[in-house]
Amino acid sequence: MNGRGAFHLVGIAGTGMSALADALLDAGFAVTGSDRFLDRGADVPALAALRARGVPLFPQDGSGVGPGTAAVVASTAVEAGNPDLLAAARAGVPVKRRADALAELFAGRRLVAVAGTCGKSTTTAMLGHVLACAGFDPAVVDGAPCLNWAASGRTGAVRAGAPGSFCVAEVDESDRSLLAFRPAAALLLNASADHFPLDETNALFDRFLAQVEPGGPVVDARGEPPVPCEEGGWSVSFGFRGRRMEVPLPGAHHAQDAFLACRMAVALGVPEDALAPALASFRGLSRRMELVGVRADGLRVVDDYAHNTEKIRATLSALEERAPRVVAVWRPHGYAPLRKMWDDLAAMFRDTLRRDDMLVLLPVFDAGGTAARDVSSEAFADRLRDLGVSVECVADPATAAAFVSAAAHGRDIAAVLGARDPELPRLARAIAAR
Repeated sequence: MNGRGAFHLVGIAGTGMSALADALLDAGFAVTGSDRFLDRGADVPALAALRARGVPLFPQDGSGVGPGTAAVVASTAVEAGNPDLLAAARAGVPVKRRADALAELFAGRRLVAVAGTCGKSTTTAMLGHVLACAGFDPAVVDGAPCLNWAASGRTGAVRAGAPGSFCVAEVDESDRSLLAFRPAAALLLNASADHFPLDETNALFDRFLAQVEPGGPVVDARGEPPVPCEEGGWSVSFGFRGRRMEVPLPGAHHAQDAFLACRMAVALGVPEDALAPALASFRGLSRRMELVGVRADGLRVVDDYAHNTEKIRATLSALEERAPRVVAVWRPHGYAPLRKMWDDLAAMFRDTLRRDDMLVLLPVFDAGGTAARDVSSEAFADRLRDLGVSVECVADPATAAAFVSAAAHGRDIAAVLGARDPELPRLARAIAAR
């Protein structure tokens, strides 16, 4: 990568971009960034962490791109008419995809790539944590902050690691950018029809696995049955090669993630005796079944990133194992995803929510741009009511906090679900504080 000038990251507050920023800074590169949240005068924790590391931040109006910019980095979700991209074109500054920038950063290092439709962030953090506990000191670039790595002035999604050690990274199939990587090892968790039809998703994953370095370890868990597990109070346990492993997080999906992380860790040389104590000390990820508080009346409040059909089902199922009633707030993370998953989401909520459970719908998260705004939470709520689901629509997070605080109590669990919107973690904590 070109070390002269700064890498300007478009949408730097996003989980993927803020993590890339931390990784670039750890490698000694200069970074600047822009974000629409700055345009709106809003602030989010990732921006505060990057400011603490000295990253200059700009509105997304092209002003952050100039003579000192080595490259502009943008995700595939950024529209072609974005002012930063237009400024880069005028100045002759090259534009890179996030995945390409990360792949270049990892060039020459032993990359362990974690892929799959669901569970990538949690499994990436688990594997990185196990390797760290075993003394490997890996670098990790994840899609969410890991609570074990929380530190002042960092996003929490990146572990710096030691030069020459493994690099563990989550790679994404949603925009096919996982094909930018040529990993030394790969862990493929699962495949489902999320962003593409299932046959197309599997073909994409096949291409990705074919790019693993010859002889590198590969764990391909597609089609494997779930690992048998036992649910605890706020934990789950499973067997691995004659040993009992316990993860201090609820849900069978966490047992599956940990089981696969153990398989890859052993393939990379971790002694089997090191696995159980490492998993027992894993604290989980921010917004991944995160227990943010327990109210005085006993109400537990959970914050979770679940936003698509399979992830919401897994989260709700795990919570229903632990409470007689769940009151869940969900914000659809975009118009296109809601439109695409409309029928599957409706069927999932019908089949997953119990008679006494309740769903509270926030308006669709609007990130701006030229999205077609032809679906709404209100219309989706009407569809759910037709299916017998107990659902309420609220106008904003403040109204949601008041509604849920009044509706949920005692042995219930209140859950805040959804992606992209930085108000959701604040909403969960507001419910816990009431």
